[in-house]
Amino acid sequence: MTISIVIADDHPLTRSGLSEWIKRNENFMLSAEVEDGAEAWRVIQRDRPDIALLDIQMPIETGISVAQKIKEHGLPTRPIMLTSFNAQPYVMASLRAGAMGFVLKTTAIRELEIAIRQVMSGGFYLDSRVAGILGDRGAMPETLSAREREVLLITSKGFSIKEIASRLCITERTVQAHLTSVYSKFGCRGKGEALLVALKFGIITLDELLDGTSLDEAEALC
Repeated sequence: MTISIVIADDHPLTRSGLSEWIKRNENFMLSAEVEDGAEAWRVIQRDRPDIALLDIQMPIETGISVAQKIKEHGLPTRPIMLTSFNAQPYVMASLRAGAMGFVLKTTAIRELEIAIRQVMSGGFYLDSRVAGILGDRGAMPETLSAREREVLLITSKGFSIKEIASRLCITERTVQAHLTSVYSKFGCRGKGEALLVALKFGIITLDELLDGTSLDEAEALC
C-alpha cells in the first residue's frame, strides 16, 4: 500500500529534504508540501492524505491547531508532529489535539519511517528522547488494574476495540469500559494523553510502547 503524505513546515530546507526522501521511497507518495498551517489545512481537506507531517510552529496556523481540526472534523489523515520542540507543554498539547506521533527533527530518517508505518497501522509513536522531559512527575494517578494496563498497551499498537476483545476473550463493551476507566483515573481525554501519563509514571515502559508487534504476530491470550 502506498502511503500519501503532506509536509507542512515553514523551513524550506526541511521541506525539500523530506520531499526528496518521500519521492525516493517507493512506498510513499508526496501529496503536497506547504509552508504554513492554513495551507496545510486546505490541502488536508482537499486531498485527505494518509499522513500529515506537521511542524508545531508555523505562520498563520500552528501544527497543533491543524491536528485539532483534523480530529474535530473526523478526517482520516493521521497527524505526526515533526518538530524541534520537546518541552512537555508541546507534547501534551499535541496529544490532546489528536497527534498520533511526536518526532524530533534531529531524529534519524529511519526512525521517521518507523513512526510513519507505526502510525499508519493505527499505533502511536513517541520519540524516545521525549521521555527525558517526563522527570517532573507530579501526583501519582490512581493505580490501573492489570487488565486496564493491558488494554491500554494493546490499544497503543493500533488494535481496534473488536480486535482487542477477540484477543483477550472479553466483550467489546468490556474493552471500552476499561479504557473509560483508564481515562478517568488519569484525568485525560484520549489514548495519546493516557499513554504519555503511563510513560511518565512508569506504568508502561518506552520499550513496550515502541514494540511494533502486529495483530498477526501477536499470540492470542485465550
